[in-house]
Amino acid sequence: MASAWWPCLILALLSSLAASGFPRSPFRLLGKRSLPEGVANGIEVYSTKINSKVTSRFAHNVVTTRVVNHADTAKEVSFDVELPKTAFITNFTLTIDGVIYPGNVKEKEVAKKQYEKAVSQGKTAGLVKASGRKLEKFTVSVNVAAGSKVTFELTYEELLKRHKGKYEMYLKVQPKQLVKHFEIEVDIFEPQGISMLDAEASFITNDLLGSALTKSFSGKKGHVSFKPSLDQQRSCPTCTDSLLNGDFTITYDVNRESPGNVQIVNGYFVHFFAPQGLPVVPKNVAFVIDISGSMAGRKLEQTKEALLRILEDMKKEDYLNFILFSGDVSTWKEHLVQATPENLQEARTFVKSMEDKGMTNINDGLLRGISMLNKAREEHRVPERSTSIVIMLTDGDANVGESRPEKIQENVRNAIGGKFPLYNLGFGNNLNYNFLENMALENHGFARRIYEDSDADLQLQGFYEEVANPLLTGVEVEYPENAILDLTQNTYQHFYDGSEIVVAGRLVDEDMNSFKADVKGHGATNDLTFTEEVDMKEMEKALQERDYIFGNYIERLWAYLTIEQLLEKRKNAHGEEKENLTARALDLSLKYHFVTPLTSMVVTKPEDNEDERAIADKPGEASYQPPQNPYYYVDGDPHFIIQVPEKDDALCFNIDEAPGTVLRLIQDPVTGLTVNGQIIGDKRGSPDSKTKKTYFGKLGIANAQMDFQVEVTTEKVTLWNRAVQSTFSWLDTVTVMQDGLSMMLNRKNMVVSFGDGVTFVVVLHQVWKKHPVHRDFLGFYVVDSHRMSAQTHGLLGQFFQPFDFKVSDIRPGSDPTKPDATLVVKNHQLIVTRGSQKDYRKDASIGTKVVCWFVHNNGEGLIDGVHTDYIVPNLF
Repeated sequence: MASAWWPCLILALLSSLAASGFPRSPFRLLGKRSLPEGVANGIEVYSTKINSKVTSRFAHNVVTTRVVNHADTAKEVSFDVELPKTAFITNFTLTIDGVIYPGNVKEKEVAKKQYEKAVSQGKTAGLVKASGRKLEKFTVSVNVAAGSKVTFELTYEELLKRHKGKYEMYLKVQPKQLVKHFEIEVDIFEPQGISMLDAEASFITNDLLGSALTKSFSGKKGHVSFKPSLDQQRSCPTCTDSLLNGDFTITYDVNRESPGNVQIVNGYFVHFFAPQGLPVVPKNVAFVIDISGSMAGRKLEQTKEALLRILEDMKKEDYLNFILFSGDVSTWKEHLVQATPENLQEARTFVKSMEDKGMTNINDGLLRGISMLNKAREEHRVPERSTSIVIMLTDGDANVGESRPEKIQENVRNAIGGKFPLYNLGFGNNLNYNFLENMALENHGFARRIYEDSDADLQLQGFYEEVANPLLTGVEVEYPENAILDLTQNTYQHFYDGSEIVVAGRLVDEDMNSFKADVKGHGATNDLTFTEEVDMKEMEKALQERDYIFGNYIERLWAYLTIEQLLEKRKNAHGEEKENLTARALDLSLKYHFVTPLTSMVVTKPEDNEDERAIADKPGEASYQPPQNPYYYVDGDPHFIIQVPEKDDALCFNIDEAPGTVLRLIQDPVTGLTVNGQIIGDKRGSPDSKTKKTYFGKLGIANAQMDFQVEVTTEKVTLWNRAVQSTFSWLDTVTVMQDGLSMMLNRKNMVVSFGDGVTFVVVLHQVWKKHPVHRDFLGFYVVDSHRMSAQTHGLLGQFFQPFDFKVSDIRPGSDPTKPDATLVVKNHQLIVTRGSQKDYRKDASIGTKVVCWFVHNNGEGLIDGVHTDYIVPNLF
């Protein structure tokens, strides 16, 4: 199970002056008034409070920040919180000068429609969809008038999962300025009783921490409080910058006098199961390791370091083998071998000798490992009471052998046949993580992303420790027949030491006198049954003391767990099954006010005396909703469209060149960005056309400063990131994130962003494969270019800076439906014709009609020079 990460909090209260500009002297800003300590650029964060209430592992967290604008001009203030990826936001409110602006959770599409008006006006809003290792970032900004106060309050809920024998609450504390009232208050109530509770901070000395931190627990209640004074927050005795910059961690566990614990409140129950002291079931592990060329250097070295540590932890009852895949597949041994001291020594030598080479054949590597485990079982080479596991590590996508993700999934599913779990480790960002996750989930395992960092080997080892000690296999949790409704998952292939099984459901009869739960599983030496009986009258008495935390927590815990499991099942569902799972998850998300991948929260806030809507989304699979900003694009028979927002109009032109020609679309010498496109033609001229139509069939996007290139064709997307190559198909759903760059690929739509202010979208147009005339082609859209320099040029790039034109003398043309007019632009007077093109950003098949003035003769007079000036020798 993933570890439970608490709010990782960055309360970065950023300020920027309004249009009046930044004062030249800081003394002008402060004037003659004496401002409180902790004021930065006129903004004082005078209170930041994190209040967390945990009842039976279910955490209800409220983050409140109060701000006052001491400046004599309006300021924009941002509220940033990083929260666990496993958490659901349940509420957000803004309070400005005493007026409350609440958030409402709505179906994503409904929320999006409400939001579009604000977006079309170019206004910023709601949530930055940024994800780190275990966190995602919530950001909202508001304009605060001079002298005004604003309060931000964010509420989110999360079920803490047991990891390596404890629950861990992790907060990243980073206010970026001194805060007069800074406090963290955590109340924990655990009916089983608390066995240990600890708290520590990475950013403050133990001496200072001792006076700012209090922690205590007794029986069922625990409390942690962290209240550093202004002096304790300073980085030095006379400094005005904050020392609070790092990790604050709370860990606890509960008493386990019996293997399980059942709690019932208002007709809902939750059952926790974590037996202690059982012998470990021997395991048979197939390590399937990617040694392709992209693993060269640090990645492969860290993989070796991790495997060597893992070998130290192998028990003599375990069996193992290494399957290495690149373009082909090789193995350490022909069969699984026992982890004897001699074999382990030989294994270490083998691991140290691993070298990178060639391509990435995931399919054959996995099938070899699975086959080896199946044969070991069939041929009785491994103990009868043992369990099998496949652990696969890769840093890229399949590009040799069977490379279609859906076909690899099918092959793996059929080969495993539900007999044992598959765990997929994705190294770095240049891979189709959704594919790895979906394949693991449908084979009773899970996927983990291993982040390219100095501790990657420790991440790998940490994952192994989670699955190293299976205590039970084939676990089934049973309740009285006909007594339970809406049960969450109640069968598990493995129970691992240090983790916990959590099952929740609804009772048919709230007035029943007793409740019984049985957990059955196969242990290392025999089959076991654990029975838990609950006296409902005793349970009622216990209810009264827990009300001080929060009331209907078990019902909300049940809803949270149900939604989480429905969303996981939905990833591999199709057709009617997917629709049903979606409908159930959406219904619960709306009923319990959770922001999930199916819902958004809309906050209406005041902005320049107009309503503006901020939207909060939960980052999910790669998706893109283009902003309604000025944009420029080329699509179709290369039709170039230049939107000029000041005129509420557009200009368009075609470029007629032979197939194979490469044209420069964008070149910016300052940012290092270039985009070129290669023309393709129809298979043959269509019967009703005198000329053969041409399109863009290949695009090259490069950023010299980042050493980044991506080649987009109608078949695939190839990425070179610091010379490391990754290849994706258009069927993949992929997100690549690194400093200053994000690339999202999501079925016929690819979005590439360079920092904040440069975003391109590529649309794939597919036609019937056997069409006698037409072939697949690409559309290219620039939806944000405001961070590109004034020196940008190219067929599209030259129009990124404002320019003017005038249309006059509109008159009938040769086609009665398309009038002609006189256009004056760039000191040229041209005859233009009214026409229309299609914008396919939102819908690749139908598109939206865009009306424009068509400039004839390859854009002559509109573009600088002549069109042949833009022909270049190759894509890069």
